[in-house]
Amino acid sequence: MTDLTDLGIRDIRDGVRAGTFSARDVATAFNDAVSRAKPLNAFLVETPDHALAAADAADAARAAGEELKPLAGVPIGMKDLFCTKGVPTTAASHILEGFTPQYESTVSQNLWNAGAGMLGKLNMDQFAMGSSNETSAFGNVISPWRSNDGSTAPLAPGGSSGGSSSAVAARLCPGATGTDTGGSIRQPAAFTGISGIKPTYGRCSRWGTIAFASSLDQAGPMARDVRDCAIMLEAMSGFDAKDATSLDLPVPQWEQSLNASMAGKRVGIPREYRVDNMPEEIEALWQQGIAWMKDAGAEIVEVSLPHTKYALPAYYIIAPAEASSNLARYDGVRYGLRDLPDGANLQEMYAATRAAGFGDEVKRRILIGTYVLSAGFYDAYFTQASKVRTLIAQDFEKAWESCDVLLTPTAPSAAFALGEKSADPLAMYLNDVFTVPSSLAGLPAMSVPGGLDRKGLPLGLQVIGRALDEQGVLNAALAIEERAGFVARPQAWW
Repeated sequence: MTDLTDLGIRDIRDGVRAGTFSARDVATAFNDAVSRAKPLNAFLVETPDHALAAADAADAARAAGEELKPLAGVPIGMKDLFCTKGVPTTAASHILEGFTPQYESTVSQNLWNAGAGMLGKLNMDQFAMGSSNETSAFGNVISPWRSNDGSTAPLAPGGSSGGSSSAVAARLCPGATGTDTGGSIRQPAAFTGISGIKPTYGRCSRWGTIAFASSLDQAGPMARDVRDCAIMLEAMSGFDAKDATSLDLPVPQWEQSLNASMAGKRVGIPREYRVDNMPEEIEALWQQGIAWMKDAGAEIVEVSLPHTKYALPAYYIIAPAEASSNLARYDGVRYGLRDLPDGANLQEMYAATRAAGFGDEVKRRILIGTYVLSAGFYDAYFTQASKVRTLIAQDFEKAWESCDVLLTPTAPSAAFALGEKSADPLAMYLNDVFTVPSSLAGLPAMSVPGGLDRKGLPLGLQVIGRALDEQGVLNAALAIEERAGFVARPQAWW
């Protein structure tokens, strides 16, 4: 029989329903894989008992002849940004070390209600701030991939959902939750050869998810393929009265409606996404993606998104501004770390706690955000960035007049070595150049693996769709997936 850890979400779900194997066998296999993969540092907390309990409930339901839940028998990884009742949740930051929530995030509760079990909490960039998973207070996540050029340098799994991407690519879990503020699902998915979708802003509740930038944060699934993402997204989504930005809309049956035909569809190619010094391999993959879309029956049209060049600077004003407000709650008073020097007053305790608890990148973004919100600079920076955000959203609305989805590269490069860019924040921020615009506009967007570069490392293609058209995004991604035939996987070295 196929190694159970080689199976994705659909195959596990269907196999458990058919009685091909038990849910407990699946949970045990993945628990063992997680315990053997500690060199990747993908998991901060392992929860084997949670996975086994959910598996036993699925097996008992099947034995009793009951209808199984949508994700019965499927164990997943949970990004450490989602609060999980009774299980430590730190956002990979020392300032929340020791915090154990007494409540469950809506997204995780939706997944448990659907029958999924939790293998553990996944490492990430601290407070979701980073593009390489090097800002975690608990050590770097390492990609399971290795370059074929003879280098043994450990590679970045992308960020901030680097623990999720590494775990899925390494077959430690069939699927995992991620969050995407400016590309933190799509970029790590591209770096590790998996699929990941950021849904329309508001599709998934933000309640119980530790906030970075509230007008941008959105949960989404990361999995082996497009269908598995559709299955998982259905379980994660839905209206939540506890989240004022949650969309009060029914959840579509995305898996059932998957269709790889692009006949009658128009695929837009934004001319502004051809950035300076873009590697030839990225351009070649993009051209290959265009050819695949034509083969699927699509009409290719060139479109313009004229304010694209302003997206990254606007994002790095808006996101830090919101972060500086959201992270003000971490003060050492109510929960988490408290650094109280002898004789310190309240203000000194605040300062000591934040100095000790926050990492350098988090401090950098708090300072940027505080600056752009300060008196005398608010109108010059934050107000102007908000206006640019509106213009970017209008660019997309104009584009939809001539196309149904957009096709772009996901990231401007393949995975880079850990430490290669961490000394230069601006170089790191450029990793999000293709993903930030759709985040600012709140649009659904997905990365799907398209091939390998000359070093044998994965490259991803991105599909961007209209608001609420996750189905169109998933269908276009499926068309690419079927034609790319991407089956490469990292060879276990850990």
